[in-house]
Amino acid sequence: MIYTKNDINQLDRIARLKIINSVTGIKPANLIGTIADKGNTNLAVFSSILHLGSKPALLGFVSRPLTKDAGHTCRNIQENGYYTINHIHPEFAKNAHYTSAKFNQDMSEFKHCNLSEEYINGFKAPFVKESTFKMGLRFKEALDIKLNGTVLFIGEIEIIILPNNAFLAGEIDLEATNGVGISGLNSYYSLKKIASYPFVRLNEIPEF
Repeated sequence: MIYTKNDINQLDRIARLKIINSVTGIKPANLIGTIADKGNTNLAVFSSILHLGSKPALLGFVSRPLTKDAGHTCRNIQENGYYTINHIHPEFAKNAHYTSAKFNQDMSEFKHCNLSEEYINGFKAPFVKESTFKMGLRFKEALDIKLNGTVLFIGEIEIIILPNNAFLAGEIDLEATNGVGISGLNSYYSLKKIASYPFVRLNEIPEF
């Protein structure tokens, strides 16, 4: 099967979303937790989180255009300056998925999707208690992507929480954390480690 640019543009909106959201392969499935200055909490599923650097430890995520109807996640981050990223596990993947509905600002997805708020070490945004691998970030900047009006939000990691058995030989074993991946709009996948290779040096490349 071959899709040209013209074929893609002629697809209906949902079909196009599902295909183009799948072409990158499996993406990390996370819940972003935020809180407004007035105290309303928000939780939303994201699959666009990416690593931007290790020193400082920066992560980014892509948001839809910041219109007046934009999601509460971005508004809360700009208002409060802090947010959490929480890995999704199979036990609550269904709950996590339904946070994607368009809830009113005064309706907390934590409550309506039966997930628990957790506050750790005085951090100013709620973690997902059910998640065993989670991070707290401080908002640093938002960069406009002019091609389509989306926004890249960048945050610096201030705290990482993960299971003891997931940190082995200086590496995080993602299979041990039991995280899930996501593709398209609504398909979730389990993660399985298939190999571990050494840091690559030119003189150590094997004969293939």
